[in-house]
Amino acid sequence: MRKTSERMDYLDHLEAEAIYILREVAGQFENPALLFSGGKDSITLVHLAKKAFRPGKFPFPLVHIDTGHNFPETIEYRDWLIEQTGEKLIVGLVQDSIDQGKAVEQTGKNASRNALQTVTLLDTIEKYGFDACIGGARRDEEKARAKERIFSVRDEFGQWDPKRQRPELWNIFNGKIHKGENVRVFPISNWTELDVWNYIKREKIDLPSIYFSHERDVVFRNGQWMAAAPALQIDEEDVVEHKSVRFRTVGDMTCTAAVDSIATELDDIIAEIKASTVSERGARMDDKVSEAAMEERKKQGYF
Repeated sequence: MRKTSERMDYLDHLEAEAIYILREVAGQFENPALLFSGGKDSITLVHLAKKAFRPGKFPFPLVHIDTGHNFPETIEYRDWLIEQTGEKLIVGLVQDSIDQGKAVEQTGKNASRNALQTVTLLDTIEKYGFDACIGGARRDEEKARAKERIFSVRDEFGQWDPKRQRPELWNIFNGKIHKGENVRVFPISNWTELDVWNYIKREKIDLPSIYFSHERDVVFRNGQWMAAAPALQIDEEDVVEHKSVRFRTVGDMTCTAAVDSIATELDDIIAEIKASTVSERGARMDDKVSEAAMEERKKQGYF
């Protein structure tokens, strides 16, 4: 936090709000968790949690729902971060949900495990008895996420009802829930993508290398560049090219597209975002299934 004698800028205000929310979670809930994807938003949450709770340990574990089709760079970063922070990590495996017959693997050329994360997440919440899950969603990402409150109540089946959202006046957050319910909490809900990047620059936060321009084999599919990874079903119609790209968002390799880029520094990335006319979720193939794809997944228990 900045000294009181200094003038707070907008990043100071966003930081202070997020830290306040994280501390509210610790005070109001018995068994919270922080959902960690290895993406820039959840990495920012970990940094904010350090400011909120150090020199003590976090009052919650980090929870990663692993599709098995994650970028290797993301998993490498996750393991490095856990080693650096000494915090507890819980990993829920989508493959376990498939093996147990709780989730059915998609088939076809554009098959993805991304939607299957919901089953694994709900099972993980039930297994460990989490009553609150902190996530890095922001209101500027997508229309359904713009409907969220900062404290978003989910019913005993993990389902989200946009009509049951509670008012949040004067930064008063109501964490009271019935048995079996849980709350998803979004401390950086009021941040934009550009805010996150400016904060990462100011705080000198380390990120996975895929956020920066690098050379990679890619396939042009459905109007976007997809990583030519083993999980992607590549056939004779696909042409593999070697290009300079980076990723604006991190998710399952089968649904997360890259963008043409030569941005190797934070200032270059910030300049790209300022000039972009497409949101970062525009690089997520799973959001293009229908106009209400995200909202339907959230009603089923998605992040």
